[in-house]
Amino acid sequence: MSIRAILINTYELGRQPFGIAQAAAWLRNAGHDVVCLDLAVQSLEAESLSRADLVALHVPMHTATRIAVEALPRIRALAPGARLCAFGLYAPVNEFLFRGLGADTVLGGEFEPGLASLARRIANGNDSPQSEPVINLNKIPFVAPDRTGLPPLSAYASLILADGGERTLGFTEASRGCKHLCRHCPVVPVYEGRFRIVPVNVIMQDVRAQVAAGAQHISFGDPDFLNGPSHAIRVIRALHREFPELSYDVTIKVEHIVNSGSVLSELSRTGCLFITTAVESVDDEILARLDKGHTRADFEKATAMLRDAGISMAPTFVPFTPWTTVEGYVDLLNALIKLRLVENVPPVQLTIRLLVPNGSYLFHIPGFDDLVKEFDPSTLGHPWNNRDQRVDMLQQECHALVQDAEAEDIPRRETFKQIYRRAYARLGENPPALPEDLGSPIPRHSEPWYCCAEPTDHQLVSF
Repeated sequence: MSIRAILINTYELGRQPFGIAQAAAWLRNAGHDVVCLDLAVQSLEAESLSRADLVALHVPMHTATRIAVEALPRIRALAPGARLCAFGLYAPVNEFLFRGLGADTVLGGEFEPGLASLARRIANGNDSPQSEPVINLNKIPFVAPDRTGLPPLSAYASLILADGGERTLGFTEASRGCKHLCRHCPVVPVYEGRFRIVPVNVIMQDVRAQVAAGAQHISFGDPDFLNGPSHAIRVIRALHREFPELSYDVTIKVEHIVNSGSVLSELSRTGCLFITTAVESVDDEILARLDKGHTRADFEKATAMLRDAGISMAPTFVPFTPWTTVEGYVDLLNALIKLRLVENVPPVQLTIRLLVPNGSYLFHIPGFDDLVKEFDPSTLGHPWNNRDQRVDMLQQECHALVQDAEAEDIPRRETFKQIYRRAYARLGENPPALPEDLGSPIPRHSEPWYCCAEPTDHQLVSF
């Protein structure tokens, strides 16, 4: 017997989701009728939901989870007879919340077998409680993602080139999980240092389908593309051999960049335009607390290495933490000026506050409990305040400034200059004159990258 399943993606940084396409392939291969819906670019469909046996929401990140939480009451009303499931990276750490909203199945890690098992139970009329593991870290046989029924790539974010040109953006994954244990990372509480590779032939089937659909650039969504360096090299060689004109981008830790040897030249040769890397801070004490595995000096070295390789760096930051000082924030801004990285950083990255979700490894830091408050379901995190009120006030000012700048489409460097002046004002000093050379524009996604950040309302989408 088969069922009618509605797979709902809530948000994945404006990209057509790999997770939904992988889940759809598993369910369709089992003979089920699957409808895919993406709330990032679509609205809930009452007719489809009313006929659903299963509604499963994909929650790969924090913003996606907030959207899912807001959407669930309406979904329950539109699909009163359907079983509800939450699956993806953020499902296990918010299990109690999803179950309270009516989801009787919660799946994380390698969620596909659990989703297939749930569909089979529904088809057999089995309404017993969840028997599948909430977190499955066993190796699974990845299959070619099935993107049938998802909105076209043109409905999603695009790649904006340094000269202002655009390319249609595709999205895939070469691996899941991560072998590192950065304390603030949302991957860690689920995978706990493990990672799983997606076979090269599966990746290439997915890329072929997206290229046929118009993709001109592929973004790899791996938490760290070089967790398995040999696998990564096989992937990019296969990609470049079949599609030599196709460009791509990846995410790589700073420590992997500085220890990458000849890998950077291989990435450059095969079409890598930029590397997203979670720098987070230029304060070595904060980096040690986060267990990032790199130092400020490593960040500076990685910047030089990528420039030499002809690959742009897209650094991300969590500049506001319980340990941030106004002086430290000013130091970060000056580091970006010195390294000529102002154009490389979306201004929103300079407003990010540290997110402390359930199960965070941040609680491994001695005394961290004393810095945060009780879990707040409305934000899906433990709130905190900096001991220096000026820091929190500066964050609020910069956030409001960036929101206005985004609404008016103000260039990055002009927004940076406003943040720079605001930071020095909080320091009680006049800002030094800025140099002329703040760096040049780099290729980037039209949807900025958010990671490990407390939420802001403008990140949410309507449904």
